[in-house]
Formats: sequence, structure tokens, C-alpha cells
Amino acid sequence: MEQDELGSAEQLLARTAAQLRSAMEGIPAAAAALAPPEDRDGDPALDARAALLDQGCYRLGRLAANLTMAARLQGGSPLYPADRDIVALTEQVCRRCVSLGALLELNVTFRCTLPAHVCAVDRDSYEHLLLQLLSNAFKFTPAGGSVTVELRRASGRVLLSVWDTGSGIPAELLPTLFTHCLRQEGPSALPPHGLGLGLLLCRRIAQAHGGSMVAETRPGEGSTVTLSLPDRQVGRPPEADLPADGAGGFNPTLLGLADALPPAAFLLREEE
Repeated sequence: MEQDELGSAEQLLARTAAQLRSAMEGIPAAAAALAPPEDRDGDPALDARAALLDQGCYRLGRLAANLTMAARLQGGSPLYPADRDIVALTEQVCRRCVSLGALLELNVTFRCTLPAHVCAVDRDSYEHLLLQLLSNAFKFTPAGGSVTVELRRASGRVLLSVWDTGSGIPAELLPTLFTHCLRQEGPSALPPHGLGLGLLLCRRIAQAHGGSMVAETRPGEGSTVTLSLPDRQVGRPPEADLPADGAGGFNPTLLGLADALPPAAFLLREEE
């Protein structure tokens, strides 16, 4: 099929995401009408069934969010980095993930010796990247393991590392890890979700910031993925951010981790 018949890749991705969002539009309201919070609160069985529906909605929402981000990056749309405290931003995301990791019996820790550090980052895409790395770590780390996020400075760079105590990445996959879909085989493999866009998007987000991604693996002991960003400021304050809702009204943390979480994460609970 010729490109003019199909349209450009970014247009196709954007249209697909829009159609998916449109198809999902009425589902949350219909679900809330069928299983109101007050009824779920007093009926554990109803709450569990409704949680499965919410989980499905969030996974579809995550797919739409990934397609939207892919369309933005594929089309060369610029990111809008602003000078913000990257330590506070990273810690906030990690803090929201601690209780969710506990549902998988994972210990989630944030490490940083810097009390604060201002660096130019695009907030939405940075959070998208961090949640994607955490989602992968959650999926490939067995119960009882740990996931650690570390932020540090070195040689004019800001380094964000996410390392886990999972089974590690097969060495033969490392050379193409950020250009091909990450797959896990064997009896502990999870059912596939999404399109395998996660690490591809992480790499493109890093490049759009003038940065890079690298991965290391320790067979049987875990793996580490590191984002390297230039330690710079651009003179644009965080208040200059354009208003956006990349989560489409969903809880952004649940959205980013939807593929990795159990149904219990979607039971009726107070927002964090």
C-alpha cells in the first residue's frame, strides 16, 4: 500500500490512539453506574469483578498513551524541557509506586544523595519513561525481590538507573534491546500485553532530550537500565509547561504500570 493511501506513520499512530480513546470513552462511566463505589465498598465480590474491568480499561488506556507518545516522537514533535528539580520529580513517581510494588511482594526503593538538583527535562515524557522502566522491572522480578531507582550526577550528566533482582536479560538481546520488543520465555513468562513499544519509546525520549539509554544484565541476578541526560538548564521555568493530560483522565501511575500489576491494584482504594 502506498504511503499516500495509508498516511504517514505518525498520522496512523495518532488516529489509532484517538479511535481507541473514543471507543473507551463511555466505559468508565458505565462501569461506575453498574458498580457504584458505595456498592463496591460493601461487597468484596463486586469490587473484585469491577477491578478486573478497571484493569482492562487501564491496559487499553496505556496502549493509547503509548501510541500517542509514539506518534509524537515519530512525527518529530518537540519536547518542552523545563528547568525543574529532577530529584523531587523522580522521588514523587517512585513514592507512588511503593504500595503498588508491595502488591507483587516487591520492595521499591529510591536512592539519591542529592537533596535537590535542577535539570532540563520534559515532565510528561520523563515520567512516561520512568514508569515504563519500573513496569518492566515489576514484570520480570519475582516476588520477594527488589526494584531500586537511583539518581546521580557524573561527568556532566544526570544518570537515572532502574535495577532489579530479576532473572536478567539474555545477553544476546542486549545489542538490540532498545530497537526490538523485549520478550521473556519460559514457565514464568507473563501473558503478552501491548505492542512492545516500551523500550523503543524510552530510547526515543532519551534521544529527544539529547541523552541515551544503556542496559546491563547479570544472568540470574537481575538487570540495570540507565538513562543518561545532559546536566543542563534551558532557562525555561516549570510554570511554562503547557497544560496536558497524557493520562486521559486515568490515574497516571496505575496507567503506566497497568501491564505489570495484579487485579488487586484496581480494587476500590483511596487515591495516593
